[in-house]
Amino acid sequence: MESSGTVKKLAEELQKLPGIGRKTAERLVFALLKSKNGMALSLSKALTDLYEKVKLCGICGGITETEPCAICASTRRDPEIICVVEQPLDIALLERTGTFNGTYHVLGGTLSPLDGIGPESLRIEQLINRLKEGKVREVIVATNPTTDGEATALYLAKALRPCGIKISRIARGVPVGSDLEYVDEITLIKSIEGRREI
Repeated sequence: MESSGTVKKLAEELQKLPGIGRKTAERLVFALLKSKNGMALSLSKALTDLYEKVKLCGICGGITETEPCAICASTRRDPEIICVVEQPLDIALLERTGTFNGTYHVLGGTLSPLDGIGPESLRIEQLINRLKEGKVREVIVATNPTTDGEATALYLAKALRPCGIKISRIARGVPVGSDLEYVDEITLIKSIEGRREI
């Protein structure tokens, strides 16, 4: 990669993306250079559009090009149920299931005192303000089952309790297609605790 400062710079920028190491970045740069169909220009325009047009919804904090986002603006969604997630990507993952018809609220991360991330660093106050409008009957906390995600879920349950609404947590359990012998103890415990009648 010593042949061009421009090539080296692009490879360095690509390496900043999650999951892309030095070799993958170099392969991507050379694929763009070899492309005869203007792939580099198309990619450049798409990146510029991403930077200029995409923003966070002022209501839920999800990714959008319009204000409010399509989910918040939809009359087909149930505005009385809010699913709280850590990041905008989580909305896309939940939407792919096609099973949730409420609205969302993105926290922008999780509580992590060791990293200096407290409640004021997240969009918790905005969530409480949404609940004060009196139109919500349930909040589903869908943070990840990590230490920080669990701590955030517990904090939210305590902070939202005075609002007098139902607060629930997504169930956790054994992944479909896996064998019990490969599942960790915590997952098994949560699976048993979260059992439901069939």
